[in-house]
Amino acid sequence: MRLVTDGDIAAAAARIEPYVLRTPLLDSERLSGELGCRVLVKAENLQHTGSFKPRGACNALLSWREQGDLPERVVSFSAGNHAAAVAFAGRKLGVTVTVSMPESAHPSKVDNVRRYGGEIVPTDDLMGTCEKLAREYDCPALYPFDLSEVMAGQGTIGREICADLLPGVEPDVVLVPVGGGGLVGGIATAVKAAAPGCRVVGVEPALSNAVEQALAAGEVVRLPRGTPTIADGLAAPFAGERTLAQVQRYVDDVVSVDEQDIAAAWPDMVTATKLLLEPSAVVGLAALRAGAVTVPTDGTVVLVASGGNAAPPPD
Repeated sequence: MRLVTDGDIAAAAARIEPYVLRTPLLDSERLSGELGCRVLVKAENLQHTGSFKPRGACNALLSWREQGDLPERVVSFSAGNHAAAVAFAGRKLGVTVTVSMPESAHPSKVDNVRRYGGEIVPTDDLMGTCEKLAREYDCPALYPFDLSEVMAGQGTIGREICADLLPGVEPDVVLVPVGGGGLVGGIATAVKAAAPGCRVVGVEPALSNAVEQALAAGEVVRLPRGTPTIADGLAAPFAGERTLAQVQRYVDDVVSVDEQDIAAAWPDMVTATKLLLEPSAVVGLAALRAGAVTVPTDGTVVLVASGGNAAPPPD
C-alpha cells in the first residue's frame, strides 16, 4: 500500500490554496500559564464550514478533476463536519452532494450541510447507507478519512504549523483529535518531514477509540454502531486500512480521554482562547490535563482545534 508522502501534501497545499483559509496559530497565555509550557492553538474552527474538513474534501475533488474524473455527484457519510465540507467543495466545483448523517446529528451541523447545498439522508447506519447511495446513484463515495487525497489535504495543517514556527521554534508535541485517523495521519506526515524530533500524538474519546483499538489489534476494528460520545465529530465507525497504515508509520502515540475530561476541558478552552469550539476540538487539552500526554517544562505544544460547529458549552 502506498502511503501519503510529504510531496503529496505539498501538492495538495498548492491545489487547495484558492479554496481554503490559512488558519492562524494562536498563542494562549492562559493555557500556557496553567500547563507550564508554551501552548499554541491551530484554529481550524475558523476554516470554511467551521472545521478542517474542506482541506481534504477540496483536495479529493480537485485531484479527480485533474485526472479527468470529476463526477457529477458524490456521496459520503459524516456526523456533520465532513458532510458540510463535501457540500462546500461540491458547490465550488459543480458537483451534487448527498450524505448520510446520524438521525441524532446536531442541528447546527445539519443546518451547515444544507447551507452549502448538500442533500441529507438521516440514518442509523452511516456506512451502509452511504454504500447504498453510491450504488443507487452510480457515483463515487468521498469518504471522510480513508482516502489518500483526503489525508493529503488534511496534512496541509501540519505544513502550516511548521511554517509558522520554523526556523525559530520546533514544536515538542502536536496533539491532534482522532476519529478515523485521516487528520492525524496527514498532519504527522507533514510535521515529521519538517520537524523530525517533534512528537505527534492523536487523542480519541475513550468511548469511540477506533484507531487505538486498530493499533492494538494490528488491523481494522469496527466499533459497535451508534457509539455515543460528547465529541461526536470523532465518532468514526472504524479506522480505514490507509489511515491505519499512515498512523503506524508516522504517529508517535494515540491516547484516549474520558467523557468527563472532555466535558471539563470544553468550556475552559473556549474561555481561555475566546474561540467557539466543539467538544471534538478540545480533546488535546483534556489529554494534557489527565496526564495522558506530557510536554517538557517550557516546551512548546500545539493543540489542533479541529472545529467549532456546536452551540456554546453550558455554563
